[in-house]
Amino acid sequence: MIYKRWQIAAIIIAVLIGIFAALPNVVGPGVLRYLPFGEQIYLGLDLKGGTYLQLQVDLAAAEKERAQTTLENVRSALRTAHIPYDDLRVVGSSVNIHILDASRLADAQRALQPITGTGLAPDYNTAQSGNGTLLLSPNQAALQGRSDDILTRSIEIIRRRVDQTGVSEPTIARQGSDRIVVELPGVQDPDRLKRLLGTTAKMTFRMVDSNAPPEDLQPGRAPPEDELLYQVEKNGQQTPFLVQRRVAVDGDRLTQASSGFDPRTGEPIVNFAFDSRGAREFGDITKANVGRLFAIVLDNRVISAPVIREPILGGSGMISGNFTVESSNELAILLRGGALPAPLKVIEERTVGPNLGADAIRVGIYACAIGGTLVILFMLFFYRLFGIFASIGMIANLVLLMGALSLLQASLTLPGIVGILLTVGMSVDANVLINERIREEARKGKTALAAIQTGFSRAMSTIIDANMTTLLKMVILYGLAGSGPVRGFAITISLGILTSMFTSIVLVRMLIATWYRTARPRTLSPENHRLFGPRLVKDDTSIKFMKGRFAGLAASAVLSIGSLVLCYYPGLNYGIDFRGGISIQAHMPQAVNFTALRGQMAKLNLGPVELQQFGTPQDVAIRVEKQPGGDVADQNAATAIRTTLQTAFPGTAIQSVDAVGSTVSSELFQNGLTALGVAMLAMLIYIWFRFEWQFGVAATATLLLDITKMCGVYALTQFQFNTTSIVAILTIMGYSINDKVVVYDRVRENLRLYRRMSLRELVDRSINETLSRTIATSGTVFLAILPLALMSLGDIRQFAITLLIGIVIGTSSSIFISAPILLLLGEGRIRPQTAPTPEPGRTPARERTYAGR
Repeated sequence: MIYKRWQIAAIIIAVLIGIFAALPNVVGPGVLRYLPFGEQIYLGLDLKGGTYLQLQVDLAAAEKERAQTTLENVRSALRTAHIPYDDLRVVGSSVNIHILDASRLADAQRALQPITGTGLAPDYNTAQSGNGTLLLSPNQAALQGRSDDILTRSIEIIRRRVDQTGVSEPTIARQGSDRIVVELPGVQDPDRLKRLLGTTAKMTFRMVDSNAPPEDLQPGRAPPEDELLYQVEKNGQQTPFLVQRRVAVDGDRLTQASSGFDPRTGEPIVNFAFDSRGAREFGDITKANVGRLFAIVLDNRVISAPVIREPILGGSGMISGNFTVESSNELAILLRGGALPAPLKVIEERTVGPNLGADAIRVGIYACAIGGTLVILFMLFFYRLFGIFASIGMIANLVLLMGALSLLQASLTLPGIVGILLTVGMSVDANVLINERIREEARKGKTALAAIQTGFSRAMSTIIDANMTTLLKMVILYGLAGSGPVRGFAITISLGILTSMFTSIVLVRMLIATWYRTARPRTLSPENHRLFGPRLVKDDTSIKFMKGRFAGLAASAVLSIGSLVLCYYPGLNYGIDFRGGISIQAHMPQAVNFTALRGQMAKLNLGPVELQQFGTPQDVAIRVEKQPGGDVADQNAATAIRTTLQTAFPGTAIQSVDAVGSTVSSELFQNGLTALGVAMLAMLIYIWFRFEWQFGVAATATLLLDITKMCGVYALTQFQFNTTSIVAILTIMGYSINDKVVVYDRVRENLRLYRRMSLRELVDRSINETLSRTIATSGTVFLAILPLALMSLGDIRQFAITLLIGIVIGTSSSIFISAPILLLLGEGRIRPQTAPTPEPGRTPARERTYAGR
C-alpha cells in the first residue's frame, strides 16, 4: 500500500493527459490552440447526420467484358495468322474457339500467346480437347490480381467523384473482397450521389454501321461485329443504332470535361478535350469517315450520334443530347473522375438527418449525467468514504474514456452512447467487489492495512476474469457482427474496460493508500458508518438456495421452452437488418394524415406498407418489405418513397432512411448468429481454463438458457430483432457471466478452505457470501442504464429496456440456475456427495489445499 513518488506522479500524469485530451469536447474552439491535444471525438453518421452506402463491385461483369474484348482480340489474331476457325464465343468468363484444321492447333496457340500471356501466372490458361477446340479460361492468380486492381481503382474514382461534389471529410474504404463502404457526412439526399457513384461512366466513341439492312436493327439480329444500342429521346422514345463493337476512341483519353451551353441553341452541353494520342485517333477517325454517323456511347447507351461534317483535328469537341443543366454537370463530373472499371450497385443505404443525431446526443448527455448521479448516490449511501473514492474513480474513468476516444479518433455512435453508460456502471463494479471484500476482511478482525491489502488482492482475480470475458465478447462483436454503429459500441466498451481497470485498480487504490497514510486507522469497523453504509444484504445470511435447486431448474426450463414457443408463434419481429427492406422516418409539417399517406404509398405498388406513429403526432415510420428484383429494386423503392413524401407533403423532413438489400440482410443475420455461437464457445473455453470443466459447462448452459429467455422477451414485446439486438444479447451475456464469475471465484476459494464441507453446503455458503456484491454490481449497471430507457426513443430505447431485463435475468440465473447446474455436475467429481462437515475449531489453515486450478 506504499506508493513511491514516481508512481503517484505517473498516475497523476495519466489522468491529466486524459483530462487535456477530453477538454476539446467541452471548450470553445478559441481555447483549443492553448491545449496540448486538439482532437475532438469523431461522431458516427448516426449522431452527426449523413449517409452510409455499401457498394458491391460487379467483378463478374468486369470479367465478362474482359472476355468479350479477348474474343475480339482472338478473332483478329487468328485472321492475321490465316487460321480457319468457327464456334468463337464467350462461355462465362472464358473464350471457346474451334480450330477447323486440327493440324494447326499448335499454330493457333502460338498466335494466341500474346493474348493468353506467358510466365508463371499467364492471363489465361489454355485447355485443348480432342476435336480441335481451345478453351481460354482466366488464370486464378491473375484473376485475383485483376479483382484487387479493380477494387483499388474503383475506390480512387469514387473518391474523385465525391470530392468534386464538395462533400467534406468523406470516408471511402474497401470491405471484403468486392465491397466498398462510403460514409458521407452531412449528405441528407443521397439520390444524386447514388447516381454519380452507381454510374460506370464508360464512354466510347464508335462508328455507326449505316450500311446494315433494316432487319439487323431488330433485337438478336445484329452481326457479330456490331451491337444494337439505343438513344433515349426527351419524350422517352428509343431510337436504335447498330454500332460497331470496335472502339474508335476510348473515353480514357479524355483529359477535360466541363458543362456549358451550345451558343447556337442555348441547350446544355458537355465540352471535352483529348490527350495527344486521343486527339490523333479522333482526328484520324473523323478524317476517314466524313459523312458517316459517329456514336458517342456512355454505358451502352447512345448519348448522341452526330454526322461527321468535316475532320475534327483540334482534339476537342462537345456532346449534345437530352441534357438538363444538372445532368450535363453530372456527366462532366463523371467524365473528369474517369470510368469505373466495373459496375457498382448500392446494396445498403442508411441516412440520418442532423436533427435526429442532435436529439440522440442531447438525450445521451442527459442520460449519462442522471445515470452517473444515481450510481454516485448508490455508492455514497452504501459505502460512504470508500464510495467517495469509487465515485472519483468513476468520474476519472469517464474523462479517460472521452480522452481515449478523442485521441484515437474512434467513432462514437448511437450504441456507443449506451456503451458509455455501461462503462459508468462497470467502472464501479470493481470497486463494489473490492469494498465488499475489504468489509468482509474487516469483519474477521484484521487490521486496517491487512483488510485493505487482502480486499484488493483477493478481488483482483474476479475483476480480471469479469473484465476479460467482456473484452473477449467485444472483440468477437467487432470482428463478426461489425457494422459501423456496432463496431462503435464494441470500441467504446473495450476502451471503457481498459480505463475502468486503471481507475479501479490503480487510481482508487492510490487514493485509499493516501487516505490510510494520513488517517492511520488501526481497524476498519464495518459498524463505523463514516467508513461503510448499510448492507444491501445483512451479514451471515444462510439461505438454503440449493434446497430449491430442482424447482429453479424446472422453472427456468419452462420459461425457456415457452420462449422458444413464442419465437415460433407469434415469432420474432425481424428488423430490416435481418429480413431486408426499407425503413424511413419522417417529420411532417402537420399531424400525420395516415389515410392520405397510405393512399400515396399504395400508388407506388411496393406491396404491404407499415405505417407507425412515434414520438410526436408529426412523426411517422414507414416500413416496406424487400422488393422483387433484388438490391437495385430496394434502392429504387427507397428513392420513390422519399420523393413521394416530399412531393405530396411539402415541408416533410426525412429524418432517417435504412434500405438493406437481401444480400446484406442475409449476411448480417448469419454474422449475428455466428457472433453468438463464437461468444458461447469462447466463454466455455475461458471458464474451463480458469476454473474446471464443470464450471465452464454450467456457465455455458446457463447462458444458453438466458439467451432463449431474452429471445422470448423480444417475441413477447415484439421489439425489432436486428443487429442491435445481437449487441444487447452479447452485452447481457457479458454481465451474466460476470455475476457467475463472482460466485465461481468464491466457490473455488471455499473449495480450498473447506476441504471437508459438502459441495451443496459450500455452494450455498458461497452464494450467501457474495450475495451483496452480486446484487450491488448488477444494481449499479441497472441504475446507469435506467435513464436512457426512460428518455430515449426507437431502437436505443428498446436496447436499453432489454438490457435492464437481461440484467435481472442474468443476476437471478447466477444464483438459481448456474449454481444448481454446477452442483449437479460437480458432486462426486470436484467434491464427494456426502463429505462430513468440518470439526468445530479446526482452522482453514489446517485444511488440505484444493488440488484444482
